[in-house]
Amino acid sequence: MNIVLLSGGSGKRLWPLSNDVRSKQFIKIFHPENDSNNELESMVQRVYSQIKKIDSDANITIATSKTQVSSIHNQLGDKVSVCVEPTRRDTFPAIALAASYLSDKLGVDRDDAVIICPVDPYVDNSYFECFKELDKMVKSGDYNLNLMGVEPTYPSEKYGYIQPETKDHISKVSAFKEKPDVETAQKYIDEGALWNCGVFAFKLGYILDRAHELIDFKDYQDLFDHYGDCKKISFDYAVGEHEKSIGVVRFSGSWKDIGSWNTFAEEMHEKIIGKADMDDTCENSNIVNELNVPIIAMGLKNMIVAASNDGILVADKTQSSYIKPFVEKLDNQVRYAEKSWGSFTIVDIQDKALVIRIVLLPEHKLHYHSHDHRDEVWTVMSGEGTVILDSEKIDIKPGSVVSIKAGQKHTVIAKTELVINEVQIGDEISVEDKIKYEFPEM
Repeated sequence: MNIVLLSGGSGKRLWPLSNDVRSKQFIKIFHPENDSNNELESMVQRVYSQIKKIDSDANITIATSKTQVSSIHNQLGDKVSVCVEPTRRDTFPAIALAASYLSDKLGVDRDDAVIICPVDPYVDNSYFECFKELDKMVKSGDYNLNLMGVEPTYPSEKYGYIQPETKDHISKVSAFKEKPDVETAQKYIDEGALWNCGVFAFKLGYILDRAHELIDFKDYQDLFDHYGDCKKISFDYAVGEHEKSIGVVRFSGSWKDIGSWNTFAEEMHEKIIGKADMDDTCENSNIVNELNVPIIAMGLKNMIVAASNDGILVADKTQSSYIKPFVEKLDNQVRYAEKSWGSFTIVDIQDKALVIRIVLLPEHKLHYHSHDHRDEVWTVMSGEGTVILDSEKIDIKPGSVVSIKAGQKHTVIAKTELVINEVQIGDEISVEDKIKYEFPEM
């Protein structure tokens, strides 16, 4: 199977654990199946492993923005292909770009089936078993566009609805319904409508042809280079509402869209993650603590407490769904991010100084680079590696201190996992102050 996972999100509804570069799909709170190391996994790791369990030969491509690429490689390594959007232009341009990427970069045939799916559904493996039926539907050619619809368990205002012509397991689609109010949603359900879970499939050539009808481009590279000129338009509006030949397969298993702290907490395997404790009077409450300081909670009722370097949230679980406008008022400086080489955490901010903790994975390295407007001092907390400073090699170990002046080219290569405290000092401290160079010969 060829599967494209759409990975977006602004990272506001699960603040402070999520931010502009770490959306909800990268937060690690789930226990993997049959994991003896007791390490938590994220939704993107969970979905990837579920797909591979159903089809070990599945070709998985993640369509995402450039801000999420490092997190994807950090959590999945290089075993997944990534199609990067230069800028966000809604789902149809994203899918058009991914389709061109499959065709031009991965060599997928026009007649091959492609399945599009959000990167973050909370489901059991039967959900991905249903992908096999979608794959067969595409190959049969009965419909141009093939959907998976979830049998509703309650009248929801959060989802769109698919109206099938019959109640058969596979049926022709008669209509799409926008997100309704509760009363209208119940009417749809009574008529046999299904939740639109954002999963659809088609032959690659079908979506390429539709893309060329709506967007003026020659090939993948041309579309990538002019992506910012694409009109913002959803796949449902650009394709779904105009296509007459649409089929849907029913999915009757469990499906959950985790989009708030309230729904997130319902799927946590324990009440507490991180350094924290609760007394016996706490009820239906959860703590997620990424800080290296303890949290003690007493007498909490239906509360969520979440703490990270980005901030601290203390909220009623129901009210936590309305967090977005409050987060938008903040300065939104990212204080923690996963990178392909490891991660960084902003520890302290002063007027003319910044302290960052860098964790570099074994055998990984930073870019060879320099800064014009700041000096840096690196102090090794743990691990071993090699610093290259203006082509000079310096072996480092716990306690090593390296001073780097503005203009000096530098990098570090980790032999083992390396933890470094980086102090930046200067009148103008900015992420833009970075000049990259070709890596020197070792």
